[in-house]
Amino acid sequence: MLSQLVYVSSRSEFCTDQEIQKILASCQKNNKDKDITGVLLYSLTHFVQYLEGEYSEIIHLYDKIKEDQRHKKAVMISNGPISGRVFPSWQMGAKKFDNYAIDYQSDMNGHEQETFRNILAGKNSNNAHTIAIMKKFFK
Repeated sequence: MLSQLVYVSSRSEFCTDQEIQKILASCQKNNKDKDITGVLLYSLTHFVQYLEGEYSEIIHLYDKIKEDQRHKKAVMISNGPISGRVFPSWQMGAKKFDNYAIDYQSDMNGHEQETFRNILAGKNSNNAHTIAIMKKFFK
């Protein structure tokens, strides 16, 4: 069953931008074979990753991701079936964001900014709202 999964985590202090490039290269190489697509938002302090693919594949990948030492405190905030892919051609897109200037980096209204802050805090979110927020960063 085609599903999505979103998690948020705290970026480790030793995770450099070069390490993030390694993460992206690995995702782009490995996700294609597993038919996983998605995006990674990252800041100096957080990761927010959206994954889509077959349920068993994204759960298996999430279990591996949780063990990665480049971040900590991974919390799944959204998971469920989807009728179609949101990012069908992206093995892993990425975008850096500033935790303190979210309103300047997308066209989010006040309610959406609050939802995104809740996502960063690891609070569970309505799947549709989470997907809509992620799409705002990747227009």
